[in-house]
This record gives sequence, C-alpha cells and structure tokens, in this order.
Amino acid sequence: MKLSTKVAELTTIIAPAVAACDVALWGVEFTPQGNRSLLRIYIEALPEEKAQDKQVSIENCAAVNHQVSGILEVHDPIAGEFILEVSSPGFDRAFFSDDQMYDYVGQTVSLRLIQAIGEGDKKRRKATGTLDSIDATSLKLTSTDGEQFEIALSNIDKANLIYEDV
Repeated sequence: MKLSTKVAELTTIIAPAVAACDVALWGVEFTPQGNRSLLRIYIEALPEEKAQDKQVSIENCAAVNHQVSGILEVHDPIAGEFILEVSSPGFDRAFFSDDQMYDYVGQTVSLRLIQAIGEGDKKRRKATGTLDSIDATSLKLTSTDGEQFEIALSNIDKANLIYEDV
C-alpha cells in the first residue's frame, strides 16, 4: 500500500486543514481523469471521540471540504479542474497504511496483491479472509476456504475491510 508521489504530496498539504477541523485524516485518493480529476478525502473521528462512539457527521465533512478547498486554492497542486469529495471511510473501509490494519485483527479483509501467492493452479493475486495477525513486515490471513497465508506487507497493493453484520 505504497502511496503515489502525488497522493503523498496532497496528504502533506491536506493533513493540517483536516486536523484544524477536529477530525483525523484516514486517507486520500486521487484519480486523474483528464481535465477533471477526482480528489476523495476520508476522515475519521478522533480516537478519544471514537472511544465515546462518536462518528463523523455531515457537518464534519462540510467543514473539512471548506478548509481543504481554501488550502488547495492557495497551493494549487492539481492541474485543471477537480471534484473534491469528503467522506467517512465507511464500514468497508480501504486501508491506506499498514498501521491502520492493527485494529482489525480478527475481522475479514480483502487484499489485492502485487505478486501472486499460493501453489500451482491455486496461485492468486486476490485473497479474502480473516486477518489473524499483523506485524511490522507481514500479516497472517486465513482465507474463506480455510487456507492460511503469510503475506509480506510490501506485496499488498490494496486492502479493505469486509463489513460483516454481527
């Protein structure tokens, strides 16, 4: 889950504006689309507020949108027009860093890998299953069909939580 240079630049510019709105920055997605790109910012309640079951509100999203719009107007890091969206990460949240997955051990995740894992005709670049553990270099996953894998964090292209209604 390596950030592109552009996303890293945007994150650096956006982070202080998000923090000024008393919410945490979960992640940034940037999709260049010719003359009209898409910049999507995911925000999360601060840890102390999450502990009190407080969630991101529409008002939080509007405040971040306003703050970030002003910052982007000054810095002008995106060529051409762009659409700015601000949202909570939702139940099926994408992970933007390895550190974000630690809180979700025991839950179901979906991974898209850079290089295939498995043996023979069971090789795959996608894996879904229970996140058994994670450390600084790898994670352990039990797939939905019962196979166990140890996957290097450097081999993960994209990861997201799979929402399960319990």
